Amino acid sequence: MITTKAIYHGAILPEHQGNPLIEALPPKLSWEEVMEVFSNYPDYAEDIADHPDPLVRDEYLNRIEELRQPLSEYEACFRAIERAIKKGYSAKNPFTPTTAQYLQYLVDERPDVEPRTGFFKPKGEGLTLIGESGVGKTSMLEQILCYFPSVIEHDSYHGMNLEFKKQVVWIKVDCPSNSSVRDLCEEILASLDLSLDREITKPAGTIGALIRQLEQNIKSSFLGMLVIDEMQNLQFKRTGGENNLLKFLHRLVNKLGVPLFFVANPPFDATLIKELKAARRAESGYHRNMSVLPKGSDSWEAFVEQLWKYQWTNIYTELTEELNLTLHQLSVGNVDMASRTYREAQRLVIGCVDERLTVATLEAGNAVACGLSRQTGEVSKLKTKIALPSGKQRRTQNTEKSSAMNVTVNVDKTGDITKPQHPEFAVQIVEILGAVDISSRIVDPDLFQQAADSDDPIDYLRTRGVLLDDPLAELSYT
Repeated sequence: MITTKAIYHGAILPEHQGNPLIEALPPKLSWEEVMEVFSNYPDYAEDIADHPDPLVRDEYLNRIEELRQPLSEYEACFRAIERAIKKGYSAKNPFTPTTAQYLQYLVDERPDVEPRTGFFKPKGEGLTLIGESGVGKTSMLEQILCYFPSVIEHDSYHGMNLEFKKQVVWIKVDCPSNSSVRDLCEEILASLDLSLDREITKPAGTIGALIRQLEQNIKSSFLGMLVIDEMQNLQFKRTGGENNLLKFLHRLVNKLGVPLFFVANPPFDATLIKELKAARRAESGYHRNMSVLPKGSDSWEAFVEQLWKYQWTNIYTELTEELNLTLHQLSVGNVDMASRTYREAQRLVIGCVDERLTVATLEAGNAVACGLSRQTGEVSKLKTKIALPSGKQRRTQNTEKSSAMNVTVNVDKTGDITKPQHPEFAVQIVEILGAVDISSRIVDPDLFQQAADSDDPIDYLRTRGVLLDDPLAELSYT
């Protein structure tokens, strides 16, 4: 949670000028400047690649998790959030009689006397982001939200006193698994209390009173956007609780003018289409199905080129087209799976005779890191229109070491029985280690006992086709 003191910047639109809620937001910057804020490139610490202790170099692999490379689709999401927050605040200028009436009365109890600046007209929008786990939607959303302070503290606006002191720009909560309006209300209340650094509000006893209590808290805190994650928990059943929750959420948009951002895994999109008559409200401000990155796209190339620089093997392996293609195939374009594959591939070879990264080591790393999820991703096309930041550049002088080494990759980590000793068999070994149906895979469990009981065990195994006298001749490709 980031709390900052208000610094007012002149608004671009005339109708936004003189509104401290909008002018206290970060000034509008070019997309190139925004991407620099989103980027996080941990230090390479290239000298560590020559450290004699493999355990030290292994520890540095944790820095891969801290890498943040903004991708092409970040811009649309960022601009949509920026627009939605400003649009919601545009109807809530604290200096107008309209906002004074809005703050004073509940929505359903507003008097018929119209202020000279008119009745309050909510301008909340719905935004929706859908994507499979691991495609980077949480990482993207966290970077974008953290661009905006979560709380802004106000003293006075150009010499004018303000009745409020804190403005909550955004909060993020999870959708309750039981689709309970009460649970969601209480979570929003708790998040507002935490943001405002105040004592926990005691929730009202009845649903009606609780909703009115939450309404007043949302108004007084000038909440700019409510982000609700895990919306796939919303599953429609005969109880009707889901419909009640959706009605409550749309009340926040339609009555209070608070933008809502839904974040979910599939099949929430199908739920919206099938069950929600007002689905257009969930996409009025932004809608995106975030998917894995296609091979050769600007996003994938920018990501993998930056990822590849974080290498702490004692030999720096240059990124080749073959290695790029292999990493994409193993991760199916999923940035999380690609990062874990690359990290574990290094972990497997650090401390070996030859620490070069090859197709075999990437396959071994993928088997270790993504044994359960490597076959679940699907690749879809992305639209890429902008030049992405190239991040840090690193020296590659230690690649010369590889030319003097002609040995094959020997993943022999003495004493570490958890690591595949032969990378060419890594996938099969990891699969067997995790299998629960070993007995059903054995065609003849008594084979060796039968051989022992025979007059010539070796000849018996040879006749059964399980003994090779000349394995090199049998397995040779020539």
